[in-house]
Parts: sequence; structure tokens; C-alpha cells
Amino acid sequence: MNNISLKLEKSEFDSVKIKSSEDAYDVIRKFYHEDVEMYESFFLLILNRANKTTGYVKISQGGTSGTVVDPKIIAKYSIDSLAGGIIIAHNHPSGQLMPSEADKGITRKIKEGMLLFDIPLLDHLIITSEGFYSLTDNGYM
Repeated sequence: MNNISLKLEKSEFDSVKIKSSEDAYDVIRKFYHEDVEMYESFFLLILNRANKTTGYVKISQGGTSGTVVDPKIIAKYSIDSLAGGIIIAHNHPSGQLMPSEADKGITRKIKEGMLLFDIPLLDHLIITSEGFYSLTDNGYM
């Protein structure tokens, strides 16, 4: 049997307190560069119970009109990091800020699944080169 122990690992990642969707956008936007208009990518931002960022993970990268998001991968990273909450984000290379039905569906699925582990999904941001859209701020969550 393996001996497993939990330990805090330090990284170069700057911890930031997230108080609003704008704070989350400011952190997440740094993950995107000129590729924000080229292909769709999906990120997970991990927070502790005080809503301070503890890490992030690129979940997937797709093509110009979509990317595959596996909720099991999101759950794995969230549980492994003992997340107090999570924020998910992806970009729309088209520049369209409004969420698609697929965006709303994956948000519901992830939110419901993460509640089984007492890890709240706090927001889902859609990022474009012009700004962002928060599903929480707009009543979808």
C-alpha cells in the first residue's frame, strides 16, 4: 500500500483575493495572449475558502469554434488541490460574448458535480479580446 500524505506545495503563482468577476477576469486574462482570437481554450482557476487563488490549470485547447471539456478532469484538479471554490473560463475566438446552450449546459453539469464534493463553482467567464461575460453576474448560476 502506498503512503500518501498531504502537503502544501509552494509555486511561483501569485495569490490574489477574488472579490468580483472583474478580479477573476484580471487573473484569467493573463493566461490568454494573441491566441484569444485563434482557438478556444478552457481554464480552471482554483481558490481557497478565503477566495484567494491557489492555482490554475489549462483543461483543454480546441479549434476555432469549440473545445472538449471533461468534468472529471476539473473534479480531479479541484479535489487534489483541496479547493474551497473554483472558477471556470473559456474564450470565444469569434468575439461573441454571449454563452451558447453548450456553455450553459457544461456550466450546470460542472456546478452540480462539484457540489458533491462541497466545492462551489463560483463563476464561469467567457473571454474575448474585447472583454468578458460572467454567467454569475448575468443570472445563469
